[in-house]
Amino acid sequence: MLALLSDREPTLGGARLLCVDGPAGSGKTTLARAVAARTGAPVVHMDDLYDGWTGLATVTDQLGTLLGPLAVGRPGHYRRYDWHVGAFAETVEVAPPGPGGLLVVEGVGSGLAAYAALQTVLAWVEVPRDLRLRRGLERDGEGVRAEWLAWQAAEDDHFNRDRTRQRADLVVDGRADDGAGDQGVTEPS
Repeated sequence: MLALLSDREPTLGGARLLCVDGPAGSGKTTLARAVAARTGAPVVHMDDLYDGWTGLATVTDQLGTLLGPLAVGRPGHYRRYDWHVGAFAETVEVAPPGPGGLLVVEGVGSGLAAYAALQTVLAWVEVPRDLRLRRGLERDGEGVRAEWLAWQAAEDDHFNRDRTRQRADLVVDGRADDGAGDQGVTEPS
């Protein structure tokens, strides 16, 4: 993945953009953290951009206020959603990566087709649905099972419309956890 990023021309102003997308609970955050640890790149988590459990359908504008300005070398921004309060909180400003730099955006919808021209590499992370649900409930608690099931239906619809997996440059098996994202990588089918 890192070799592919370095082989491609910058797409986000003078920098590169790695979008780590795939269903919730598949291992996107783990992969993004591994890339950040190896490169020093900042990571933006889509969980901070959604308007709660139903926010996937409306996240396009939030991603636009982040990526649009960065594409022309200006700071981008987004409103951070506070999941404990159930409302948007402060505005977060993201500085443009320096020339040749990297920004990692991870989460469901990070690879939106609307911003495909800005994506240097789109990585798709996947694991079986039952494992994703188990991971999510272990993290968030059994009390949000209904929300998780509704989210899975919403992301199914989103991914079918947006054809995210089909557009991905790499497909990563989220069960392979070597900490560097080197195992389990295949070309999309």
